[in-house]
Amino acid sequence: MNIEVVPWSDAWARDFDEVASVLRTALATLPHARVEHVGSTSVPGLAAKPILDIDVIVPGPDVPAAVRALESVGYVHRGDLGVVGREAFRAPDDHPRRHVYACAEGTMNVRNHLAVRDVLRARDDLRDEYADVKLSLASDPTMDIDTYIARKSAVVQRVLVASGEFTEDELLDIRRLNDPDS
Repeated sequence: MNIEVVPWSDAWARDFDEVASVLRTALATLPHARVEHVGSTSVPGLAAKPILDIDVIVPGPDVPAAVRALESVGYVHRGDLGVVGREAFRAPDDHPRRHVYACAEGTMNVRNHLAVRDVLRARDDLRDEYADVKLSLASDPTMDIDTYIARKSAVVQRVLVASGEFTEDELLDIRRLNDPDS
């Protein structure tokens, strides 16, 4: 399966707003719930796989209620898929294509998503470096998703270091998650 990376589209922000509106309505009984557009589609000017990444962030004890709220609007709970503190969902439709997660606030996974987004929005040099790596990897017709993620790891580490938000141990954990052979 080829990895598709395309130029950034302003439609992604509009698509996020539409999905977020539905999610926020479903989460109305959870006063501390936040719906965050993360991943490459959330960074203006960044080439990306055309799939939105959306984190529903709630206090840890509210994760089960967030799961029920998302299920109430047609999302299918898929479990944590091996990432503690993050519950994955299959969307009820494919427009827009999206990955939706219910996440406990403050976890390394959430902090990682927000830091990458925020640094890439602020640093054109790192955004462009990241785009170049992604486009180069996606141009290989034999590229698989695991190798794609692993080979992006070095630039992601530079982005995370630039955020100043992570300890050396956390950076190592994130690198190992993205590139198990590192």
